Amino acid sequence: MSLKKELPRFLVAGFSAVGTDLVTYLIMIDWLSKPVAKGASFILGSIVAFLINKYWTFEAKPLKVQETFAFVVLYVSTLSINVAVNHLVLYTFPLMLMLAFLMATGTSTVLNFIGMKFWVFKKEIN
Repeated sequence: MSLKKELPRFLVAGFSAVGTDLVTYLIMIDWLSKPVAKGASFILGSIVAFLINKYWTFEAKPLKVQETFAFVVLYVSTLSINVAVNHLVLYTFPLMLMLAFLMATGTSTVLNFIGMKFWVFKKEIN
């Protein structure tokens, strides 16, 4: 599939995942520490991202254990980066909650697209 088709689909999937992430984060920060809330919201957004990207963006069917494992490894890596960027921005600008969220999300989004396209859902050349 071409980048021209994948990128718009990835963006729709991403907005869905980020929406899940943001709403969950905003709900949980009243009850949990910001790093824990951000981690949990990222995981919920990641589940949405996996399902939409696997079956729609990259049309990778059927479900393969190695894809699921690669996705988890990718998202655990980008989760760490996401939480770290969120923390760093909040440390630097304590009142800039949305800036921190957007910078963390933007960083992990770029890394996730590259990882999914070229590693997780990479098309096999026969």
